[in-house]
Amino acid sequence: MPDPHFAAYSFVDRITEFDAGKRAQGTFAIPSHVAAFPAALVAEAVGQLAAWVAMDAIDFRGRPVAALATETRFIGDAKPGDTLGLAVDIQQCDDDAVAYDGHASVGGRRIIELADCLGPMLPVADFDSPDALRERLSLLRANGAPPGRFGGVGDIAVNVNRLAPGSGLHATIDVPSAAPFFADHFPRRPVFPATLLLDLMMRHALDVARGSPALGASPRALRVTHVKMRSFIVPSQRLDVEIALGAADSGVAKAMLSAKTGDRLVASARLEVAAETAR
Repeated sequence: MPDPHFAAYSFVDRITEFDAGKRAQGTFAIPSHVAAFPAALVAEAVGQLAAWVAMDAIDFRGRPVAALATETRFIGDAKPGDTLGLAVDIQQCDDDAVAYDGHASVGGRRIIELADCLGPMLPVADFDSPDALRERLSLLRANGAPPGRFGGVGDIAVNVNRLAPGSGLHATIDVPSAAPFFADHFPRRPVFPATLLLDLMMRHALDVARGSPALGASPRALRVTHVKMRSFIVPSQRLDVEIALGAADSGVAKAMLSAKTGDRLVASARLEVAAETAR
């Protein structure tokens, strides 16, 4: 079985431009054999490029983890077989945190934009080998990594307990006890990726939105704001997910997304959903 490290949840193949501590550009070839590559994973690819710049800037003493994203705008889609063009601008970086903006494009057309993202720095050795990360960055900045490593994520168990079309939903998510992506996220401390949780919540928010006559049969995600991750999600953890959809105005509605474990809120976000004809 192939080593999942730098494969099962790594979305930068090559770094083509690198201005230390300031900005970078790179690429990721989405394998044609995966079933899909959702917008949340495109955002993850942008965040990973920012993480490489940030870790290098502080000599791999720390690595950023997902915490806050003020706004992510969804402009277009990425398909299996597409090559993502990735770009990040670092606003601030030190041993405490990295702040950055970024975007991804396909064929020169932007498909996603991230604004005002903040990732607190935690000791890199808690998550991965600093030497392995240094070697990986050198590879990415040279000839790049072999494409086609990503094999998809696989199904995550989601049990919908209550669905009120056009209004809201309650579901539980059982985080797997084991999965290939844990070996990549992260080798020394398995953490359920925040972007996988966001993808699951966005997908179910669109299911709720399809029950709204004002949003039509094919609503789309317009942007997500106020993304906050309050704690790590670990293997075998059960999450209670709530989605509350507000009334549509001019073909756009806002959904509140939240995930709890017990009574403790672990993640929240606001999603704007638009009718397919909305501009």
